[in-house]
Amino acid sequence: MLLVAVAAVRLSRRSGLPTLLLYLGIGVVIGEAGLGIHFNSAELTQVLGYSALVLILAEGGLTTSWDGIRQSVAPAALLSTLGVMVSVGVVGLAAHFVLDVPWNIALMVGAVLAPTDAAAVFSVLRRVPLPHRLAGLLEAESGFNDAPVVILVMALATEASRGGDGSPSTWWQLLPIAVAELAGGAVVGLLVGYLGGHFMRRIASASSGLFSIGVVSLTVLAYAVGAMLHTSGFLAAYLSALLLGNMRLPHRAAVHGFAEALGWLAQIGLFVLLGLLASPSRLTWQTVGAAIVIGLVLLLVARPLSVIVSLTPFRVPWRDQAFLAWAGLRGAVPIVLATVPLTAGTPGARRLFDLVFVLVVVFTLVQAPALPWVARRLGVTESDLAVDLEVESTPLEELGADILQMTVGPTSRLHGVEVFELRLPSGAAVTLVVRGGKGFVPSLQTTLRHGDQLLIVATAATRRKAESRVRQISKAGRLAGWKTQQ
Repeated sequence: MLLVAVAAVRLSRRSGLPTLLLYLGIGVVIGEAGLGIHFNSAELTQVLGYSALVLILAEGGLTTSWDGIRQSVAPAALLSTLGVMVSVGVVGLAAHFVLDVPWNIALMVGAVLAPTDAAAVFSVLRRVPLPHRLAGLLEAESGFNDAPVVILVMALATEASRGGDGSPSTWWQLLPIAVAELAGGAVVGLLVGYLGGHFMRRIASASSGLFSIGVVSLTVLAYAVGAMLHTSGFLAAYLSALLLGNMRLPHRAAVHGFAEALGWLAQIGLFVLLGLLASPSRLTWQTVGAAIVIGLVLLLVARPLSVIVSLTPFRVPWRDQAFLAWAGLRGAVPIVLATVPLTAGTPGARRLFDLVFVLVVVFTLVQAPALPWVARRLGVTESDLAVDLEVESTPLEELGADILQMTVGPTSRLHGVEVFELRLPSGAAVTLVVRGGKGFVPSLQTTLRHGDQLLIVATAATRRKAESRVRQISKAGRLAGWKTQQ
């Protein structure tokens, strides 16, 4: 199964189909409708699904740069709370009339469909050259919004299974509990990340593999402690991983590689498992039609409205808001959350699971392949985006050095600029230029061309200044910031 899944990644990149759909398809093919494997344990799916989500959030936190998301934390936090509430209300309203279900069930449908999927978002960011402001906001939102939604879905499922009516008094009781659980999860995550990071630095071994296992184990520990204390374990896991990933611990490249491998393994197992749990024989045209109608409400009304309400106070440009409205990808998280009503014994839970499964498949097919085109049409891509290169090199870590790769895009004004005109800060230098598939060491008089790939080595202290300098010239030409430099 793993070999087939690895091969599916290559197929996904060539065809443009999201990997999650291919993995779901594998699960369906080997399930009862295909090879005949019968699997119907919602409890096991939920347990393994939560475990996989912890590893996926750990990968996201460990590989996310704090500098890249620092300015996006506040809007992402509002989008993950207020935006979620707006989405739940709008989708719940549609579900109440389309599905003809009580309000508490309708709102549960809205809550299940509210969170964006971390795995889907991180996979998109690998192939769409977005500016830091957008990539950081999407990363932070997908890392934050699982926590409040899990609390909401569990509360609604429990109430519905007991025959509750979702009265206003219940909501007023739930709000302080949710705030307390989120705050507690944040404290647990930051404490485990900070203390665990210093502990790992003291006991750092020469084995990068053992060190990587220890770092990832800390993120799982944060989830476990948070869950045991009845706080948000998902928020604890993500924040601990985010803190650990930005503490400049030893073996950073190995830790990132190990976390990414575990993240892929978690995605493969999770999506195949969800495909196994699904049963195509249960799907009716009525379920498919309801899923499409509710999905359209989510895509065209709920998500854009939640983005507008949450991000307008931060004066986010309308182009960015339009892209973020389209980029609210749903994936494994809604399907995993749809197992919560199954385990809680909520009436109509199986119908809800089937509806969510169909909705995720249909709208992932629509949204994900179109994201690069939407980004280009809205003009929110960056052709000269700098990318950190993960090089496992102990000398580099001891020297406190970073390596950046930057491409001179088709509209970049770096074209025609000589290397000495970059005026990089002391401690940074262009060490290699790749042109037409061939690399060479540039001189100060080397003229840059469209399509060139630059390898820039910089000390940790000058890394941000060097990147900022090159980006300034890329946008404004060789005289950008000349007076300031003088």
